[in-house]
Amino acid sequence: MRKVRAVLVSAVMVLGVSLTIGAAPAHAERLAGVFRDYSECERVGTLGITQNWWDDYSCEWESRYRYYFLYA
Repeated sequence: MRKVRAVLVSAVMVLGVSLTIGAAPAHAERLAGVFRDYSECERVGTLGITQNWWDDYSCEWESRYRYYFLYA
C-alpha cells in the first residue's frame, strides 16, 4: 500500500508541475507591487526604470481586488 501511495503522490506532483510550467506564458512578467492609487503605481514603475530594476512595466486595475497591480 505504501508503494502505491508513493507512486500516486509522485505522479500527481509531476502532473501538477507540468501543468504549472505549461500554463505560464513565455513573456510572463513578475508582480512588482500592489497599490490603491494609479498615480502611486506609475510613480514606482517609473522609479524602477530609472533605477534599472526593470526595462518596462504596466499598472493594471483588478476590479475584483480593487487594487492596481504593478507588473515589471
